[in-house]
Amino acid sequence: MGNACSNNLGIPPANGPNHVGCTDFMMDHTAQGSFFRLYYPCQETEKSEKADWVPCREYFNGLADFMKINRTLSERIFNYLFGSFKIPAFLDAPFKSREKCPVVIFSHGLGAFRTLYSAICVELASQGFIVASVEHRDQSASATFYFHEKTDSENASKTSASAQSNLVKEWMYYRTLRHGESEFPLRNKQNMKLKSCQLSLHCSNCVLLSSLHEQNSMDLCRVAVMGHSFGGATVIESLCKEVNFKCGVALDAWMFPLDDEIFPRVKQPIFFINSEKFQWAGNISRMRKLDSAVIQRKMITIRGTVHQSFPDFTFLTGNWLGKLMKLKGEIDPAIAIDLSNKATLAFLQRHLGLEKNFNQWDPLIDGEDDNLIPGTNVTVLQSAM
Repeated sequence: MGNACSNNLGIPPANGPNHVGCTDFMMDHTAQGSFFRLYYPCQETEKSEKADWVPCREYFNGLADFMKINRTLSERIFNYLFGSFKIPAFLDAPFKSREKCPVVIFSHGLGAFRTLYSAICVELASQGFIVASVEHRDQSASATFYFHEKTDSENASKTSASAQSNLVKEWMYYRTLRHGESEFPLRNKQNMKLKSCQLSLHCSNCVLLSSLHEQNSMDLCRVAVMGHSFGGATVIESLCKEVNFKCGVALDAWMFPLDDEIFPRVKQPIFFINSEKFQWAGNISRMRKLDSAVIQRKMITIRGTVHQSFPDFTFLTGNWLGKLMKLKGEIDPAIAIDLSNKATLAFLQRHLGLEKNFNQWDPLIDGEDDNLIPGTNVTVLQSAM
C-alpha cells in the first residue's frame, strides 16, 4: 500500500525516554478470542521496521462500510491518502525491562480498530507503560478477523497437515443498524466488551513471556482502562465490573450505550477528557451522574477540538480536507493530543501510585491551560441531572 500525498503529515513521534515497540497478539483464533496490538518500551534496534498504520486493505473496506460509501472507490482513495503511513513504533522489537510497567487497556470507538489511536498508545509506551489496544470482535470495529477450522470439504484439496493450513481467515465487518431497528439494545450488547478487556489484561503477560522473552514485566497491581467515544462507555462498564482496573480515562465518551444502573456501582476514579464540538447536554448529564464527593471524578474540555481529534486521522489529512471531513478542529492537532496525553499521564500517576514526574502536569487535570476548559462548555440544566 502507498500514497503520494504524505508530505509534512504523519503521526507525531513519542516524547518519552523510551523507544517503543509493538506487536499483534491473538488469544484464541476464534471469534470469541481476544485480539489486540501491544505497545511497550523496547530496546533500540536497527533490525526492526516501523509498523504499518493500516495493516491491510480489508480495513479500508471496513471503513467504507462504516461511512456507507462504495468499497472499490474508497479503497483507492484511502490507499492514496493513508496507505504509506507508519506508526512511530518498531514492529516486534525486543522488550526493554528495567522495572515493572503499569498497564493500560485501550478500547477503540465505533467503526475504528486496533491501530487508529497510535499517537496516544505510543506516547504512553514511551513513558513506561504497556498498552494493549483491543480490536473488538462484536461488530463495533469497522473490520477485524478471526480464523475457523477448515471443513472436510475444504481440507479435501489440501495435503499439508500443518496446523496453520487447517485454519481459514474470516473477516468480520461493522454491523449497521437494520431498518426499523432500535440502536440501544445493539450498542448496549456490544458495550459488553469487558470480556475483551479482561482477556487482554490476562493474556498480555503471555505475550511478554513467550514473544518478548521477559518475565515479570507487567505491574498487574497498576492497571487502568482507557477508551474513546464508544470505548469511553466501555471504560465505565469495565470499571463497574472489574476491580483490577484502578482508574479510567474516557476520551469524548459516548454515554448512550450504558444502563443507568451502572453509574452508582462505579467506585474508581474517572477522568473525562472531552472535545469542544461533540458533547451535548444529555451526554454530559449522564457523565455527571458519576459525580462523587469521595471518589475523584474529573472533567476537562480541549478548546477547538472535534470528536475525531483523538484518533490518528487528524494528523494524516491536510487542513482543508481534515476540516471538511470533520477530522480536524481549530486547534493544532499536535497541541491537542499533547494536552490530552499529559493530562492522562498526570491522572494515571495520581491514581496508580506511580513514582514518575508526571505530576508536573497536575494543573491540566483541573483545566489550567489557555487551551482547556475546566469541566465542560455545555450548559446542563439542573433538571437534566
